[in-house]
Amino acid sequence: MTSIRGVVFDWAGTIVDFGSLAPMGAFVRLFANHRIHITIAQARVPMGLPKLAHIEALGAMPEIAAQWQQVKGRSFSAQDAAMLLDEFVPMSAASALECSDFIPGFLDTYAWLQQQAIGVATTTGYTRFIMTPLIAKATAAGFAPARTICCDDVAQSRPSPLGMQECMASLGLVGQSDRVVKVDDTATGLQEGINAGCWTVGVAASGNALGWSWEQWVNASEDERDHALVDARRTLREAGAHEVIDSVADLRSAFAAIEARIAAGEAP
Repeated sequence: MTSIRGVVFDWAGTIVDFGSLAPMGAFVRLFANHRIHITIAQARVPMGLPKLAHIEALGAMPEIAAQWQQVKGRSFSAQDAAMLLDEFVPMSAASALECSDFIPGFLDTYAWLQQQAIGVATTTGYTRFIMTPLIAKATAAGFAPARTICCDDVAQSRPSPLGMQECMASLGLVGQSDRVVKVDDTATGLQEGINAGCWTVGVAASGNALGWSWEQWVNASEDERDHALVDARRTLREAGAHEVIDSVADLRSAFAAIEARIAAGEAP
């Protein structure tokens, strides 16, 4: 019998969209529409936050703030962030659906979790509007989590634990956070799990921390992969991940390591 009774997955970069590419392109296009140049690297920095907070964080970056001041003749404001969010949502929804294929190995991992009677729920930094078609597509492919909490479903999204608490309630694991694992590719998403008192597993290769497409990953040599993953793994460790794996295809090994830590008397 496993001590772990529930797992809560993130979506983009964790179970779908290898490389977490969908939000990046949308953010770059969003600011470009206003004659503001941002890089993919800049767009990735606040990943995991709800999208309004993400836009606010981008607007606060000195390089981006300076461009906004020059182009618009005023400082970037909360009103500007809200306006950009209205533009971003339909762009992001289209991009997210285009990049919604499951990460290789996820469905096998999901089947294994079901065999082990481990409950599954999800949280996401996407809004309910963006997630609705993704959830429908995932359901048609056989993925049916007990609950999906979107960033606008709770009063406070990541890194607040409210979404995790809703998931644990749906899994019947209230008060048993030490038996729940949060799997995520971003620091903010991992902190959501930590703040809920759960074990956390970071995914380094498939997500925002690395930012490679599936094609880049499969075409890279083992040495290239190992070199590129050094910083990604460090980022996730520094964010508090108890274990770090390449992708959800490797989740069993992380569970085994956590089970060993539990047996040794450790708690998250």
